[in-house]
Amino acid sequence: MAPSSEEPKMRIIKDPIQPHFQQLRHIKQLGTTYRVYPGASHNRFEQCLCVAHLARSIATHLKTSQPELHITARDVECVQIAGPCHDLDHGPWSHVWDGLFIAVVAPPAEDEKPWQHEDAFKMMFVDLIRFLKEHSLVPEDQFPEKDVRFILALIDGEETHCDPDEKSFLFDIVANKRNGLDVDPFDYIARDTYMMGIPSKVPSLRIIQSARVIDGKICFDVKNVNLLLNIGASRFGLHKEQYNHKTAKVIEYMIVDALKLAETSLQIAGRIKSPKTFMYLTDNIEQEIKASTAAELKPARDLLDAIDIRNLYKQVDERGEHRGLHGRRVGHRGYVDPALRPGDEPADKVNFYSKQNPTTQTEIIYTESARAQRGDYPTLMPQYFAELTLSVFTKLPQYMLFHRNDAMLTIYRTLHADTKRVRNRTASLGSFDGSSINSVPVSYAPDTPGGNPMSLSKNSQKRSRESLEDIGKETSRVAKMQAK
Repeated sequence: MAPSSEEPKMRIIKDPIQPHFQQLRHIKQLGTTYRVYPGASHNRFEQCLCVAHLARSIATHLKTSQPELHITARDVECVQIAGPCHDLDHGPWSHVWDGLFIAVVAPPAEDEKPWQHEDAFKMMFVDLIRFLKEHSLVPEDQFPEKDVRFILALIDGEETHCDPDEKSFLFDIVANKRNGLDVDPFDYIARDTYMMGIPSKVPSLRIIQSARVIDGKICFDVKNVNLLLNIGASRFGLHKEQYNHKTAKVIEYMIVDALKLAETSLQIAGRIKSPKTFMYLTDNIEQEIKASTAAELKPARDLLDAIDIRNLYKQVDERGEHRGLHGRRVGHRGYVDPALRPGDEPADKVNFYSKQNPTTQTEIIYTESARAQRGDYPTLMPQYFAELTLSVFTKLPQYMLFHRNDAMLTIYRTLHADTKRVRNRTASLGSFDGSSINSVPVSYAPDTPGGNPMSLSKNSQKRSRESLEDIGKETSRVAKMQAK
């Protein structure tokens, strides 16, 4: 059936029948958090549609409220298409795939760059355009090279990747690398809290309607600064309490171990190289392994079955005081918003305006934007914006005490060693019986600006060493008792 002549390229949004989008129905938005919060059964598909709606809403608002910006219908369409296509790069269990599995199973060669999100969404979007034209879902003259470059640049948040005549402020909508405040958190905070039964209120419509472009940047009314800080606080709370829940993290590591056991037989990691295989790479890989009768997949099946019966790895300990240590020893998870660095505050990255310069009684013109001042939000500013913790898990809970002492002793010893920072996402600490203890990568609250996690006062470092010395002495005492 031939598409209608009105906005034919919007068929992607209005009728997303393409397998590139349909695969998102089988990828849980919250990954393994669903195992802890059964209500969190929503998928990437629902989220990508809402992001498309919000992206169009803010682009249309700017087009209507500021005609001097000369935003065209083509600009609005490209922004709306970029919204849902931003999720085309997700693999099984969302961030588990790229954050833990690919980094370990398919590390890049010395002369290669590591596999990144942008590689996947570029591959999938180009194949999506091919699919649309091949099946006559859009005319051949749709999606010229200029538009394709623009949409890919919007998804990546890099205006240097497209033609120089594109409007720079449009890059703040889908993937904002300036301050991280794009349409994505407006949706997932509201959706995730609702599905998990957590009270939350994100007034996205009010914030969107206050948006205004000044000096080539999207700014917001300064009276809404508290609402934006509330979004940051909600985001941080979700990552601390729900997304990084201890049990969800344990299941992540067990799933990754199962995928590694199945890699030789199924060649899972190799499926990222082709859109025809990547588009069917979903959470259903778990059922593919369980349904197999191959003997070589039995260890992977057993590990996945252990998750179902709650025979999980156990957390040995969690510490937040050896911050200088994990910076050297363990690579942190890649969930940190690239626009927000340690020491940043949310309001320091967002530009605001105020209604102080009316030129007539019927029109208000905002002539300048500025950062919010402390007086605009005096009671809502926390002392810190990020937490840095080191968690240690064991596959052998019967040796919990020994693992705890051994892990802490290993940490103590490394405080005195001048070691280089390892590139792996996980580190391994030796245990008494020769097996290993999985050390969880340092975990920032994603999309949340951080304090300075790499700084330790001398007194704090001294207390940490004294505590670890006591642990070392206790370990020696227990070992001697066992020898007797």
